[in-house]
Amino acid sequence: MTKQRLAINGMHCGSCAMNIDEELEELDGVDEAKTSYRKQATEVVFDETRTNLAVIQDAIRRLGYEPVPG
Repeated sequence: MTKQRLAINGMHCGSCAMNIDEELEELDGVDEAKTSYRKQATEVVFDETRTNLAVIQDAIRRLGYEPVPG
């Protein structure tokens, strides 16, 4: 399992964070997503044999937010 932190640009409220968590946890290979509106970031735990960072970033972008590795 890999843990990756991403800054998230474009969140406006706590519901934004919940939407990101729900979307990421639906992805095959994502074990856990913890997004914080206050921190403007998410931490994602995923299985690199089943998904990758590009897929996770694309899912966030589809919701209208911009992920920034870091």
